[in-house]
Amino acid sequence: MAKLKLPRCFRRRPVRFLTLLGLYLAAGSLLLLRSGLAGEPAAVPGGRRGPGAAEGPGLPYLGVMRLSRGFGAPAQGRRRQGPWLKSGPKEAEDRGRAGEYGGSRSRAPRARSGRDKEDDRARYIGCYVDNTRHRTLRGVSFFDYKKMTVFRCQDNCAERGYLYAGLEFGAECYCGHKIQAANASESECNMECKGERSNTCGGINRLSIYRLELAQESARRYGSAIFRGCFHRPDNVSLALPVSQPMPNMSVDKCVDFCTEKEYPLSALAGTRCHCGFPTTLFTLHEREDEQLCAHKCAGEEFESCGTAEYLLVYQTQVQDNRCMDRRFLPSRAKQLVALASFPGAGNTWARHLIELATGFYTGSYYFDGSLYNKGFKGERDHWRSGRTICIKTHESGQKEIESFDSAILLIRNPYKALMAEFNRKYGGHIGFAAHAHWKGKEWPEFVANYAPWWATHALDWLRYGRNVLVVHFEDLKRDLYVQLQRMVGLLGIRACQDRLLCVESQKDGNFKRSGLRKLEYDPYTPEMRRLISGYIRSVDAALKLRNLSGVPDDYYPR
Repeated sequence: MAKLKLPRCFRRRPVRFLTLLGLYLAAGSLLLLRSGLAGEPAAVPGGRRGPGAAEGPGLPYLGVMRLSRGFGAPAQGRRRQGPWLKSGPKEAEDRGRAGEYGGSRSRAPRARSGRDKEDDRARYIGCYVDNTRHRTLRGVSFFDYKKMTVFRCQDNCAERGYLYAGLEFGAECYCGHKIQAANASESECNMECKGERSNTCGGINRLSIYRLELAQESARRYGSAIFRGCFHRPDNVSLALPVSQPMPNMSVDKCVDFCTEKEYPLSALAGTRCHCGFPTTLFTLHEREDEQLCAHKCAGEEFESCGTAEYLLVYQTQVQDNRCMDRRFLPSRAKQLVALASFPGAGNTWARHLIELATGFYTGSYYFDGSLYNKGFKGERDHWRSGRTICIKTHESGQKEIESFDSAILLIRNPYKALMAEFNRKYGGHIGFAAHAHWKGKEWPEFVANYAPWWATHALDWLRYGRNVLVVHFEDLKRDLYVQLQRMVGLLGIRACQDRLLCVESQKDGNFKRSGLRKLEYDPYTPEMRRLISGYIRSVDAALKLRNLSGVPDDYYPR
């Protein structure tokens, strides 16, 4: 067989190298050219949906839609949105990737069943006109041009306490308390949701609107303000609420806007007078009254209540209460190592957030989690024995590890809730959710078989080997945060500042709160799993009572 002879110039190594490099680059260019020719159509240039827009990536050219939809930047609502209320597409995606489970029960009319019409989550009420200058729903909004679903929109609006959720243009979600527009024909809400083709998400300048049944009364928001409740007038109102102004045409908007401009976190409506201030020992917001006592019609808005001179209707404005936001490392090395011990999924990160705000000092960790460090837990990077942090997060349950600490706060949570929370974290991240396939596959049964015994042994080992252990139930901390946080701060050797603790109550959620409104459509626990877990609950309950402590809360046992 004859050998291939190369010209003499190609026998030189530099020439061969350059030739091969040129061929490699040419092949790459051809591949890129081919993928470009086979790709998506170009986005509409220079339009609101184009790549230069601030709201998201460009969308493919939509033909006649380009002519019939306004492409100017949307007008800003009357109320400025604080950073803790903004919901960008990324944050919204992290809080709940709906469509994996649960979305099928909240359908637009063409995909709704009889059961959906009585859905306890949301009720579809119709298609409405929208306008970029005067929005129909004037609360918060977010956009997702790839994964928007009906449930994601409902979940985000309900989590903030809004009464209505509206979807538009297949990818936009708007929240609000009032519908300020006329009905449109159902045929005009004709665009499929970007994240689930089986559902309708409004149309061009048209909203598919749902009334949310899960918006909790205690978390109602009016625009960017949080409804706190009806309260009796404090004894010294001028000292408790130092700024006030008469408002003959009083409305919730006017009072909230006035206090926001004065940079106060509380807005209290007293008939025709608006008061502003902070939660303090003079006005703690701990003793709520019946809302009917505040049901006095506003002079400037007939469908709103504005309280009376004796009973104040209180809202929390978008102004952040900064009295508890400063944090630092301990000025001198800690004399004792205090553990913040919990089973994974029992709320350790949330408890750390509360402790840092209540004490003003960073918490540490037995581990290192970069995502927690990036979100502001600066003690995460320190060695757990550095002595610079107020307490140390740990999930360890071995005798040697437990005896390394001088005292401990033992956080215990209902195992049914803790197991599901940790499963979601493991397969969906800190504030994400496990996919439907994980719940229905082999992962969930194996997880319960391995982790349920650990829930019990973790609590039992800390009760057995721990020194000076303070038991705090996650459920009690949620229900009575002020009192339980006082107990925790006391164990840490810090004198609790009452005004600081009151400040924590208004900043309690933090950055790693998983949405509580995202529910599975079925019970993931089998009867066999429940029998197993009930046995573990009884063991922990007995161990607590042997130490003269109250046993586990009643709701730990399945009904």
